[in-house]
Amino acid sequence: MDTLQLALARNAEAIGGLLDRLQPARPGAQGRVVEAMRYAALNGGKRLRPFLTVESARLFGVPESYALRAGTALEMVHCYSLVHDDLPAMDDSDLRRGQPTVHIEFDEAVAILAGDGLLTEAFAVLADPETHPDPAIRAELIAGLAAAAGADGMVGGQMIDISPERNDLDLAGITELQSLKTGALITFACEAGAILGRASAAERQALVGFAQDLGLAFQIVDDLLDAEGSAAELGKPTGQDEAMGKATFVGQLGREGARQRAEEIVARAHAQLALFGERAELLCLAASFVLQRRS
Repeated sequence: MDTLQLALARNAEAIGGLLDRLQPARPGAQGRVVEAMRYAALNGGKRLRPFLTVESARLFGVPESYALRAGTALEMVHCYSLVHDDLPAMDDSDLRRGQPTVHIEFDEAVAILAGDGLLTEAFAVLADPETHPDPAIRAELIAGLAAAAGADGMVGGQMIDISPERNDLDLAGITELQSLKTGALITFACEAGAILGRASAAERQALVGFAQDLGLAFQIVDDLLDAEGSAAELGKPTGQDEAMGKATFVGQLGREGARQRAEEIVARAHAQLALFGERAELLCLAASFVLQRRS
């Protein structure tokens, strides 16, 4: 196993353990929604977003326990978004990470509540002094995640994605959609590390620029995988965008053009981190991994 895979595996184990401790099982009717929250959050995944938080924070010598809690809060928001994205009113998917989606395993009402619970509890994690002793840092993390997840971020992107205009977006429109729906949380992942580390303006901007490029490359590859991959490989349905007539990077650029664009963007992402030198090696490797991923 190479350096990046070892680091990703170690991070995923730590994040999974913290998610488990932060969401203990409960008895009674209330326990049903907690069971669904745990099902949504503990069913695997690469944990790429919290990995970016931990590695960004590491650039500034932040205690790993702080970065793991911030990354876990972000992962809870990401998991909530997947639960709601899979609902019949949204993407109507029955498979996620190779398992039945939450509304299939439980029911739609429980899935909605489970997503609501994950979103809400994420902010409780950030507000806890265990995340950082400085309340100003905690407040900045809360404000940043709220902005990334809300109408000016992920939720706004999802609204564009389900709008009647979605199928007619040009390349600029698809890029804007990506920057909100997918890119906003990835950008916050790196920005959270900068917040925890009290980074300088130049350092913070470098991480934000890197994350924006990474998010764009991630979505281009996602479009390629949707066009070329299989449900067994991806652990979720494929070909849905094409079936629904949605404009995609692949549709705009072609498969080879999209692949080339992703490679160019990852090269630019690497350059964004030049001021950190070798300390940013794992972040650079993560950007390269995005190009190679098959799920």
